[in-house]
This record gives sequence, C-alpha cells and structure tokens, in this order.
Amino acid sequence: MAVQATLHCLTGCAIGEVLGMVVGTAFGWGNLPTTLLAIVLAFFFGYSLTMRGVLRAGVDPRTALRVALAADTLSIAVMELIDNGTILVWPAAMDAQLGDALFWVSLAVSLVIAFVVTTPVNKWTIGRGKGHAVVHRYHH
Repeated sequence: MAVQATLHCLTGCAIGEVLGMVVGTAFGWGNLPTTLLAIVLAFFFGYSLTMRGVLRAGVDPRTALRVALAADTLSIAVMELIDNGTILVWPAAMDAQLGDALFWVSLAVSLVIAFVVTTPVNKWTIGRGKGHAVVHRYHH
C-alpha cells in the first residue's frame, strides 16, 4: 500500500516538477522562481489527483480537499524536499537547459531518489491510520 501511495504521489509531483521546470527554463526564469513554480505545481497536481478519486466517491469538494490535504501533504513535502535537494546538490543540474541531457537525467534520478525516501514515510503514516490510509475509506 505504501508503494502504491508513493507512486500516486510521484505521479502528481512528477507532472508538477516537469511542467514547472520546463515552463521556468523555457521562459528563462532564474533557479528560485522556476523551483518555486515546480513545487507549487507538484502540490497542485498531487492534491488534484487525490481529489479526483475522492470526488468520484461522491464526496463534496470541501471534504475532498480536506482528505487530499490530510493524505498527501507530508508525502508531497518529503518528495519535494528530496527531489529539489538532489537537483540542488547535483553539479550543474540547476543550470541545465531543456536541450541538455543533464536536465532530464538529473530530474529523473532525483524523482527516483525521492520515491525511495518517501515510501517508508508513507508506510509509517499508513501504519498509523494517517496519510493515504485516510483516502482508502473513499475507494470502493
């Protein structure tokens, strides 16, 4: 269940990260605004994916948002910390452009590392009845 929850989180984070990095890099933004956009979009898409499933279960939007916040905040935060931290310490990754292999390789590797680190976090929260355990009561 923790692996599945982390893959769910990784999907939203990857969509947001890739989109944020592509937009920021394409517009020639600096590292800070590009990274902030990527983080905001990662949270947005992570929460949106969870809300989509919860809304399908017939829950009202306000409750669905609360469920998504409870289920995903820690997971996304850890994933974003590890993902962006990896890119930050990777030599020249912060300055790589869209056409550079380093841009795509460092992004992919950072997401894999984030997945590996976040899976035990999700296992711990699920074991305590928190995190994605909150979402599972809405799945049929």
